[in-house]
Amino acid sequence: MGENGWRWTDAWIFVSLVIASGAGRHRRSATSRRPEGVRLTDVLSTADHLNQAIPQRHEVEAAVQRLVGAGLISVADGWFRITTEGEQLWRNRPRAGVATMVDTVQGVLSRRHAPGSADWILEEADHAAAVQEYVVRSIPTPRRSPEGHSGAQH
Repeated sequence: MGENGWRWTDAWIFVSLVIASGAGRHRRSATSRRPEGVRLTDVLSTADHLNQAIPQRHEVEAAVQRLVGAGLISVADGWFRITTEGEQLWRNRPRAGVATMVDTVQGVLSRRHAPGSADWILEEADHAAAVQEYVVRSIPTPRRSPEGHSGAQH
């Protein structure tokens, strides 16, 4: 694919954001204090589940710049959100065939949208912190005895 076309990584990050955000199912009310959207850790977690890899900082940064520039997502104060146009792309994507969701979305992006460019920077420290938070979340917590005992005999 040409240098100016959509990349597979762009679709991977977009699909990860859509899935992490619940594809609009969990909209918050106007009176809610919590912003609508998801954090970078949630996007990375979903991306890892989709592709068994955590996207590198430069992959996330480039994809977000292109997706924001195309008007499909927005990022403000660390919250990633799908725009109305992004939601329409997701809802109207083809659902048939053997392609993965990411491949399907990349095809839709290539046919219907031009990649954009936005001045969004993902700092190395922010990416590293999100990866660390995801890794810590992924560590299973120890199981406790149903009776609440440590297993020691008295």
